[in-house]
Parts: sequence; structure tokens; C-alpha cells
Amino acid sequence: MTAPLTTADIREKYLQFFESKGHLRLPSHSLIAPDPTTLFTVAGMQPFKPQFMGAPAKFPGYGENRRVTTAQKCLRVGDIENVGRTLRHCSLLEMLGNFSFGDYFKREALTWAWEFLTSPEWMGLDKSRLYATIYEEDEEAFLIWTQEIGLPEDRILRFGADENFWPADAPKEGPNGPCGPCSEIFYDRGPKYGEDTWADYAQTRESARFLEIWNCVFPQYDRQDPLPDGTPVLADLPFKNIDTGMGLERIATVVQDVYDFYSNDVFAPIVARIAELSGKPYEGPQSLSHRVVAEHIRSVSMTIADGVALSNTGRGYTVRKILRRASRHAYLLGLREPTLYQLVPLVVEKMGGAYPELVAEEERVTAAIRAEEERFLKTLEGGTQRITSLLSGLERGSVLSGEEAFVLYDTYGFPLDLTKEIAEEYGITVDEAEYAESLEKAQELARAGSKYGKSELFGGNQEALEGLSPTRFVGYEELEAQGEVVALVSAGERLSHLPAGSEATVVLSRTPFYAEGGGEVGDTGRLEWDGGHALVRDTRKTPAGVFLHDVLVEEGELRPGDTVRGIVSGERQAIQRHHTATHLLHAALRAVLGSGVRQAGSLVAAERLRFDYTHGAALSADEIAGIERLVSRWVSANFPVTWREMPLEEARAAGATALFGEKYGDTVRVVTVEGGVPFEGRTVTSMELCGGAHVRRTGDIGAFVIVSDENVAAGVRRIEALAGEAATTWVRERLQTAGRVAGLLNTGLDGLEARVAGLQAGLKAAQQETAQVRRQLAEAQMGGGGATQQVRELGGFRVAALRLSGIEGNELRGAADKLLDQSGADLAVIASDRGLVVKATKDAVGRGAHAGQLVGKLAAAAGGKGGGRPDMAQAGIQNPEAALGALETAL
Repeated sequence: MTAPLTTADIREKYLQFFESKGHLRLPSHSLIAPDPTTLFTVAGMQPFKPQFMGAPAKFPGYGENRRVTTAQKCLRVGDIENVGRTLRHCSLLEMLGNFSFGDYFKREALTWAWEFLTSPEWMGLDKSRLYATIYEEDEEAFLIWTQEIGLPEDRILRFGADENFWPADAPKEGPNGPCGPCSEIFYDRGPKYGEDTWADYAQTRESARFLEIWNCVFPQYDRQDPLPDGTPVLADLPFKNIDTGMGLERIATVVQDVYDFYSNDVFAPIVARIAELSGKPYEGPQSLSHRVVAEHIRSVSMTIADGVALSNTGRGYTVRKILRRASRHAYLLGLREPTLYQLVPLVVEKMGGAYPELVAEEERVTAAIRAEEERFLKTLEGGTQRITSLLSGLERGSVLSGEEAFVLYDTYGFPLDLTKEIAEEYGITVDEAEYAESLEKAQELARAGSKYGKSELFGGNQEALEGLSPTRFVGYEELEAQGEVVALVSAGERLSHLPAGSEATVVLSRTPFYAEGGGEVGDTGRLEWDGGHALVRDTRKTPAGVFLHDVLVEEGELRPGDTVRGIVSGERQAIQRHHTATHLLHAALRAVLGSGVRQAGSLVAAERLRFDYTHGAALSADEIAGIERLVSRWVSANFPVTWREMPLEEARAAGATALFGEKYGDTVRVVTVEGGVPFEGRTVTSMELCGGAHVRRTGDIGAFVIVSDENVAAGVRRIEALAGEAATTWVRERLQTAGRVAGLLNTGLDGLEARVAGLQAGLKAAQQETAQVRRQLAEAQMGGGGATQQVRELGGFRVAALRLSGIEGNELRGAADKLLDQSGADLAVIASDRGLVVKATKDAVGRGAHAGQLVGKLAAAAGGKGGGRPDMAQAGIQNPEAALGALETAL
């Protein structure tokens, strides 16, 4: 019996099939979205936005073709809570796509899909088990299916615009712009997956038996404003595109005849490893935690490999939430130590062949996931304290608010199941309805943040800038230049004039102002013309290359057609020093730490530079000194800094450093330092693809100093550095501060370190002496065993309580231990001037005692708050007598 095709086999066959139909095979784009409309690449067609908008179908390094095929990795997080619960939801999915940019249309798209699915040479699926849906008004698609392909009419369903139109409901709801019907292909998996029929699907639109595997989208209309009576206006597009996609995970499920994608050849080994590590067997759909961990480890591994750093904002925050969701489910499986990182090699083994960046970045991905797991486990401890504090303040039988439960989930990573489990120990329930409302609000925000509609895709909000030619930038060579005012724009509208005191965006035909990009800030400066002048506050540019100058007119009036003189501010010199220094810093980091270091972000400004890079540990003092030494060697050598444009492939062949995931054109600008510096028997050079502004010679940089190196995300660190006058000023200020400190300590700079070390030793000795005095004070107040006389029965437990003075911290906890031993009680309660400690024996905990609950109630009575474990807890308080007085009612 022939073994079923693997996922990798299916992916390769798909790409080969469409290559045989004249398509150009392109690699997957990064998961980092190619345009600012979404955080992540969410659809196979997204990287081809320019081509769908009419740009030439030219692809640097690969050629030109109006037919393209890809296997595109995509990340969708709008319905992440459904991952693991349904048969179809993935956060990471591989979309097999074939695209036509004004070339072929419906006939070819549908007949080729049918050929690939049914031909024995390719997938060889049973034709009698294939079904289709079409848009209810799409007679062209119906005729192709029935008369040319031969699909029986009773195996075709017609649905409205809500189901079979893209974007959904576009005819009535919009947005304006390209849109069109679509046709979906379904596979009947047979009665073992469900007893429903195709007619049942027509009513329910949900089925485990009939699985959608392919969607062909036909953008053939230009949706325009409806007529006054509300009638939709769908005008024919001048040229028609094809956007089709087949989910690789779904077709693998069909070809391998498994229940869902968690059982296919990619996921099954990961699921099995999770079961092995946790000691809990996988039992199919009811094993939610196994499924979540297996699915999410793919997503996180792929996004980190693409350069996304875990953080508290943007993409990094989203990926961190995915990883923490996986970590929570690992916790529910009983895994209390970092474990997910051990699954990365399986992801690399199964997907590295198609995505080589996974192989190259495996070590960094593993380190980042492990570091985040360790951090999350500490967060869980913080969450435990939070929930203990919340629950200990509630009476048995009461309800924890759903909003508080959601905070525990969103901030501390506590899933609802875990919160409910802990609450049950206190006899408390959770308001699940309110929790669901809070969760839905958060999900709506997530879906809004990842919206991917036609209006965003085709840039409909740039109407005021439409039709403008790219600005000619001359700022590499000239810091003053004349240009004509092409447009004045404010609030999305073109202006006819701009009087003094007004602010707007000015578009020039020619400009010396550098537009923000590549980490470099936009230029500032002035515009001058006969009878007026304006302040340029910032410079940006559109994807089409139109430079946008944000200006304030200080005198005179500005009109379209005026000739102005642009003058870049003196800050550009400092910016150029910091930009060239950034390149040298990058090269030095790779020399000192290894070639695995990658840039993860940067900021180049007049006052400083910031450089984010991938590395798992803080720089040592010797490494920082070595990096600074290398940069200083370049500066001292005063090498020329040159730049020239060349073909992308030529630049790569020459060894120019490029950023993974960045989009480059056929021709790129390469910035080279024309000379290398020695390091450990080799020569280190700098050559990078860069569109920024640079100094003419390395000597122009002047002084260079690294002022900080800090962790900003798992596996990502951030250096801040200064160049030129900013560096010398910083060093001078620190020397002056050190001199003043030395004077206060009656020593010179040379003796400062020894003097501080002596003071630290004296302070430590004094602290130890103080601790000893407190211990003696506690012992004196406790007496020689007299504490046993204060033991009393409360709530079924023997409780010893004491009021002490002048005791805190470790000594207070030590006193509680001693009281517990002296008294033979089940619980020891000690209140001091501002602190409260409760300790319980192991036997008492086994009988239901909970120090954390008790300390919460006592602290509340004493004007404080606190919490802790069942055996030990502590709190800060204002009134120790009130805390002890509340014992009678607290137990």
C-alpha cells in the first residue's frame, strides 16, 4: 500500500503543478507584514498588493511574470481562543496560492484547481467526493463548473455575498474598490466524520464531514458609491485578477485521511512529544491543552525566526500572548518547568526544509522561548499572590467578578479554568458571563487591530495624494535645494493656499530633506521663498515615493506652483555621524559576538543612536570595550564612506548585509566603509544595504561611546550609543559627576573605587549587627517558652498569637517559626509595628488551614493588605492590635 503524501510532498507538488502552468515560483514572504495595514502577513496575496493595484509584475532576483505561485506562511490571531477547540482554526497557516495579475481568469483558475485535485499525477482525489459553492449571481462560474468541468448541479450550492463574495457583503456594505465573487471547493470525508449531507451543509454551513479546502477569488468589479436609492454600483475592472488559496493543513488532513490537522505528519510528532513530557496521553479533541501547545509552538517559532522580538507592544506583544497561552496550557498539563523550547527542534525538522530561516535561527528561537517561559513562570507566581489576595478578602459562597478574572488572565496569564479551580478551594465561584464580556471586548480590539479589508489593501485613505509623481530627492549631495510646491494637504484635502500661522503637509517636486525611514528620523529645517518662510518640522514619504514635509508657515503665504528653497537644519550632520556609527557598531557586534547577531531595529537621531540586536546575554565590560575599540579604529583610520546603486543580487554576492524580511527593489543602495580594521587575526569590514544619510569619512564621526546595553525582549538587547560632540559631552558630564562624588568622600578619582568598597563593607557589617540586635529583641519579648500560655482554640485549630515591637522582615518570620515550635500550635500569628506574619504546620494545611486567607482577613482589619501560600503568608499593616483582635472572627 502506498504511503500517503506528506505535508512537504503536497506543498512541493502544488508549486510544481503551477510552475507547469507557466507560474513563477516565489518564496514565502516574512510573517512581518509587507505593508502597514496589518501587523502580520495574514493572506497569501498580501505581499502582491502592488501588483493587484496595477504595478509591474517584477520580482527582484526572480524575474517578471504575471502568473505567480507561493506557499505563504500566514498568522491570524483574531480568533485565537478557538485554536485547539475547532477543526479549522489555526494561528499559523500555510496558504498555497496561485495568482494572476491581469492574465488568466475564472476558466483557468477553476479547471486547474480541479486538475490538481483529481489527477492521479498530483493529488488523485475521488471526483465524486468534490463539491463547490459559488456566489448566487455568478452564472459564469456555474457554467464552468457544470459544462466544462462536469460537476453535477446538485453538488453546487449558491450563497449570497455574506459567504461567497470578497470582501464579504461588499456589494451593499463596501468598502469601495476592487472586489468580486468567489468559488469554494469542498471535500466529502465520508460518514465516519459525520452523518450530515450536502443539503444539511446548505442550511448549517458547519460540518466535520464536508471540509472546505480551496477558495478561488475573482476580483472583477470596482465597487463604487451606491445610487441614491441604495442600489449597489459594481463597475467592471479594466483588468481582472485571480487570487486563489488552499490551506495546506486542510488538504493534508484530507489526503492523509486523519480526523484533523493535529493528527497529520507535522503535528502528530509534536503532540506525541507533549504527551511524553507531561505524562498525560493525547485523547483527541478533548485534549485541548495538547492541541494548543502543538499549534502555538509552530506560530511562535516561525515568527521569532522571522525577526519578531517578544515585547510589550505591537507584534512582539501579540506573539508573547500566543506563547503565554501555550505556556498556560503546559502548566495545566502539570509542566512546572520550562518545556516548550524542547519542541522547537521538531518544528525545525518538519518545516525547515521549506523555510530555511527556521534552521538558521533555531538556536535563537529556542533561547527566546526558554527565556520567556522562565519569565512566565515567575509571572504565574505573581498571579498566585494576586488571586490569593482577592479570594482571601471574600466570604465563602461569594462570587469573584468576571472583570477581575479577566485581569488575572490578561495580565498574569491565568486561564479561566485555573482561576475557577483555585476559587473552588475557597468556596467561591467566578462570574463567567462577565468574564466572557471582558474577553469579547478584548477580542474585538484584536480583530480590529488585525483587520485586512480591501479598503486598507488598496490605500483608499490616500485620496488627497493620488496622482502625484514621486519626489526627486537630492539630499545625499545637497543640503539646500530649490523645488516647486506640487501640493498642499491638510485633513485629507488639497488646499489652494497656506497663510502665515497655518500648518499643513507640503509636497515638493525636488527636496533635500531626508524622509524618515530605515531607522533614521526625518529631516527638519526651513522653506524660504520670496515674501515668506516656513519651519519644516518633520519629513516622511508615501510608499509611492512622495515626500511629505510637515510645515508651519511663519511669514507670507504659500501656494501650489511656488518655487521654494529647502534648507536642511544643522542636525543632519549629527544624524549622519550616528548613522555611519550604527553601521560600524553592527559590524563590530558581529565580529565580537559572532555572525549570528542580527539587527532587530534601530533609531538614528541627532542626539543619539539606538540599536536592537539578537543576543541571549548582557555584554561584558570586556565585550563593550572591544566593540568601542573596533569603532574607534575605523574612526582613527578616517576611511572614505561611499555609496552606490547596484542590482540586488550583485550586492548580496558582494557580501552586503541585508535585513531579513525587508523588501528591496531590483536596484539597491549599498553603503561601504572603504577599509577594514584588524580583530583577532582577521579584518572586519562594513557593507550594508541602506537608504540613509552618512558622513563622507569615518573620521567625521569623532568620539564614540556605548552608554547602555539592556534587555528589551526575550533574546533581544538594546544598545544606546553616542557619537561626536554628544559623546564627548556625555563623557565630560560623567567625569564631573564622579569628581564631585569623590570630593564628598574625601578622596580623588583614583581612590574612589576603594573608598566606596570600604563604605559598603562597613554598611554590611552594620546591617548584620542590626539584624542580630533585632533577633535578640524578639527573643527577649517572646520569653522562655511563655508563649505557650497564649495558645487558644479557634475554628478547629490551636492558634498561638504574639504582639512584638521593633521587629520586621526576616526576624519577624524567624520569630513566627520559633513561636510555632515553642507553642506546639497549628498556627502562629505575630504582629509587629508595621508587619504581620502567619505560619501553619503541614498537618494544619492538610486539615484546611490557609495562612494566605487568614493573613488577608487580619490585614484588612488592620488597614493593610497581603497574601501568600497556605503554609506561610505576610502583610503590611497599620494597626497590629486590630489585626490580633480580628482573630476571633477570621477563623
